Amino acid sequence: MLGFDPLYIANEGKLVAFVAEKDAEKILHVMRKNKYGSEAAIIGKVTAAGNPQVRLKTAIGGTRLVDMLPGEMLPRIC
Repeated sequence: MLGFDPLYIANEGKLVAFVAEKDAEKILHVMRKNKYGSEAAIIGKVTAAGNPQVRLKTAIGGTRLVDMLPGEMLPRIC
């Protein structure tokens, strides 16, 4: 609405964990047992191929490059 990208705004209470592929399903199962992890999901994977980039699948099926924040992060307002 205001033109802010939610990927670059402070968002408390979230977890992104990088785990070994062989352990991912087990960890996901354990996380989903807790009420705060009930919607936990595997959202990506790390590959050794190509340029090191973070890509995001969009809601309409495309991909978007998630780049470093170009400037200062917005301050948190508590």
